[in-house]
Amino acid sequence: MPPPASHHHRTHSLLLIQRLLSLPPAASPFTLILDSLEQSGKPLIQEYIWRANVSKTRVIYLAHSTLNLPRGIDVLIPARRKDLPALQADIAHATAAPGGQKLLILPTLHPLLSPSLPTFLSALLTPHTALLALFHTDVPLPTTPYVPAPLPLLRYLATTILTTHSLAQTLARHRATARALPAPAFGLAEEVAGVVVGMGANDARGTVLEVEYRRRSGRGVGGWFFLPAGGGEVRLLEECEGWEEEGREGEGKREEREAEGGTWEVGLTERQRRDREGVVLPYLDAQREGGGGGGRILYDMGVEDDFDEEEDEI
Repeated sequence: MPPPASHHHRTHSLLLIQRLLSLPPAASPFTLILDSLEQSGKPLIQEYIWRANVSKTRVIYLAHSTLNLPRGIDVLIPARRKDLPALQADIAHATAAPGGQKLLILPTLHPLLSPSLPTFLSALLTPHTALLALFHTDVPLPTTPYVPAPLPLLRYLATTILTTHSLAQTLARHRATARALPAPAFGLAEEVAGVVVGMGANDARGTVLEVEYRRRSGRGVGGWFFLPAGGGEVRLLEECEGWEEEGREGEGKREEREAEGGTWEVGLTERQRRDREGVVLPYLDAQREGGGGGGRILYDMGVEDDFDEEEDEI
């Protein structure tokens, strides 16, 4: 979970997420969204389209199905039953149109998965075109020997990685961390027969974003943010309603347990302090100046003892 942010860190983080959501090609040529059954990435794609329409950016949408298309699309490219070379030709024709910046959206990468996917994605990037792709992390994929898995390969190619999380589940994990408890599992991670989607999935209040941005130098910058549903101002996760309350609730429980007294109490009460001062330690009287009546060691010699006066004087 993210640590509390200072004023400088807060300003820098908000400027970064605003720039990434505006998606200029120079800032992030390839943005990868990782979603799951617990939190869909479609609200985030709709946010990108809305911001592109505001900035007069041409939106090109590659659709494998024509159902429930998002609003604000300028060019729709049907991708059903087309191979990668045919799709690349259609995309090149759409991006070659005169105009300003363009936003190319791939709503799902799973139909395009193949050994030639990196080459296909690299060919789509131009100085005036930004690529936005969505990958479902819960979909099982077959493994091929001597071929890298798609997800690590996409992580390597992307300049910005946005992972979506459910707000309710994130708050539940934060509550467990504040109470020093194991983080709860949701959905498929519960490993319970018949459970596919966990409690609190796809929270209607908004989407939690885990951001990883890679600069040109290779250094990564990250952060946690909250995107309200229906559009709104993006803010830091620790500024989200309910985050501070959960943390204060955990601290209040801990202070209450400390006030009640527990097994780890190391202080002494007034009665225990008086009892300790009244204890007489062994040989304490003999250590005083002039000696005392206690603490002497008496030895009675027996017949078998060989007493030597010279040794006694030494």
